[in-house]
Amino acid sequence: MAREQQNQILKVLDNSKIQWYHVKAVVISGMGFFTDAYDLFCISLVTKLLGRIYYHVDGSPKPGTLPPNAAAAVTGVALVGTLAGQLFFGWLGDKMGRKNVYGTTLLLMFVCSIASGLSIGKSPTAVIGTLCFFRFWLGFGIGGDYPLSATIMAEYANKKTRGAFVAAVFAMQGFGILAGGLVAMAVSAVFRHVYHAPAYSVDALGSTPPEADYVWRIILMVGSLPAVLTYYYRCKMPETPRYTALVAKNGEKACRDMSKVLDIEMVKSEKLEENRTDGKANNTFGLFSKQFVRRHGLHLLGTTTTWFLLDIAYYSQNLFQKDIFTSVGWLPPAKSMSALDELFTISKSQFLIALCGTVPGYWVTVALIDIIGRFTIQLIGFLFMTVFMFGLAIPYHHWTLKSNRIGFMVMYALTFFFANFGPNTTTFVVPAEIFPARLRATCHGLSAAAGKAGAIVGAFGFLYAAQSQDKDKTDAGYPPGIGMRNSLMVLGGISLVGFFCTFMVPESKGKSLEEMSRENEGEEVDDEESRGIEMV
Repeated sequence: MAREQQNQILKVLDNSKIQWYHVKAVVISGMGFFTDAYDLFCISLVTKLLGRIYYHVDGSPKPGTLPPNAAAAVTGVALVGTLAGQLFFGWLGDKMGRKNVYGTTLLLMFVCSIASGLSIGKSPTAVIGTLCFFRFWLGFGIGGDYPLSATIMAEYANKKTRGAFVAAVFAMQGFGILAGGLVAMAVSAVFRHVYHAPAYSVDALGSTPPEADYVWRIILMVGSLPAVLTYYYRCKMPETPRYTALVAKNGEKACRDMSKVLDIEMVKSEKLEENRTDGKANNTFGLFSKQFVRRHGLHLLGTTTTWFLLDIAYYSQNLFQKDIFTSVGWLPPAKSMSALDELFTISKSQFLIALCGTVPGYWVTVALIDIIGRFTIQLIGFLFMTVFMFGLAIPYHHWTLKSNRIGFMVMYALTFFFANFGPNTTTFVVPAEIFPARLRATCHGLSAAAGKAGAIVGAFGFLYAAQSQDKDKTDAGYPPGIGMRNSLMVLGGISLVGFFCTFMVPESKGKSLEEMSRENEGEEVDDEESRGIEMV
C-alpha cells in the first residue's frame, strides 16, 4: 500500500501541468546562476585594471600587469572554491535535504561578493591575497548552487518539460555575463567622464587615476544584489516532494508540500516507513558499491568526462577573451588607452559576444531540448565547437588582418553559441535526471566538480599556453608559450574528444526520473535488464 501511494505522488509530479510555481522556481533558482556567472566572469574584466593599479613599473613601455602567479590566483581561486562547494553541498543536499542547505549558498555569495570589493592591505600582495581569500569562499557558495538548483528544478518539473525548466535555470548565466559587461561599462564610463585620464603612452602614471581603485571594487560588489534579493524566497521554498517521498520516506509531508505550491489533485497518503516498502523496490546501494557501478558507472563517467572537457574549452575562451581580442588586433594596444578606457573597451567586447553568441545559445537550447533531446544537442554543440575552433586556428594569420577582424568575431561568437546550444547546458541538465534521488545531488556535484577541474586546467593552462612563442613578445614574467593559434588548435581537439565521450551519456528526454535512475527496480536486477534504458 505504501509503495502504491509513493508511486501516486511521483505520477502526479510527472504529469502535472506547467504552473506558476514552476516559473517562480526558475526565477528563484536562476537568480543564483545569474549571480554565479556575474561573479565568476566579471573578474576577467578587471584583471588588467588591477595590474595597472597595483603593479605599475616606472619607465616601462607597457602598462603594469598582474604577475603570473597573481593572475593565475585571481582568475582561478574562485574555480577551486567552486569545485569544493560542488562536492560538499552535493553530498550535503542528499544527506540533509535540498531545502535545508539551499539558502546557505546564496548567503555565502552575498557576504563574499561584498567582502571581495572591500579587500584591503598595505601592499599589492596583501590586497590580492585578501581578494583571493574571499573569492575562494565566494566560489564555495557558487559551487553549492550547481547540484542543488539542478536537482530541485528536476524534482519539481514534469517529465515532458523538465529539460526546458532545468536548462532555463542554467540559462540565467547568460544574463549574468551580460550584466557583468554592462555594469563594467557603466561604472567605467561614469568614472572616466568624471576623472579624465590620458593614454598610457602620453602620461604613464596619470593614465590610471587614483579613483580607479574604486571601480573594480564597485563592479565586484554589485554581484551581491541578485543574491540578497532572492534569499528570502529561496528560504521559503519547501523540500522537493521526491526527496521527501523517496529519501525521507514521508509521503504525508510530501503531499502537504505539494499542496502548498502546486495546484494538483491530492492523493491519500501516510508516512512511508522504510520497513513497509517492498524490499524489491527499496534500493539502498551506495555510491561506491558494485551495484552502482553496474547501473550508473558508465553514465557517471560520461557526465564527468564531457563536463571536464567542455569546461577546459569554455572557460579558456571566456576568461581570456581580452587576450584573444588583443592578439587579433580587435582591441587597441594597451598603451594607447587609459586604464578606464581599456576596461570600457574590454567590457564592451565581452558584452557584444555574450549578446550575439552566448545568450541566444542558452535559450535555443531551452526551446529545443525537450524536442530533439539532450544527446543530439550535445553532439551538435561539440561538433560545431570543433569546427569553429579549427576554423579560427588553421587560417589564424588570415583573421589577424584588419580587413578580416569582423569575420573573426563572428566565428568566435559562433563557438560560444554552440557551446551553449550544446554541452555547456546539457552537461548541467543530464546529471540531475539519471541518478537515484538519494545520490542525485552527490552525482551532480561530482559531475560539476569534474567540470570545474577542467575550468581550472583551462584557466591556468591557457594563461601560459597562449603566450607568444617569441620570448620578446610575452607578457611580463611569463615564459614563452605555444601561441594563440596552437592554443586554439588544442581547444578544438579537446572539443572533438568531448564529442566522442558523449556516447557514454544516456538520453533522458520524455522519461521520468525514476525510469532513468531505475529507482523502483530491485538490487538483484542483473545486467541484462540494465539495457532497459535507451542508450544512444
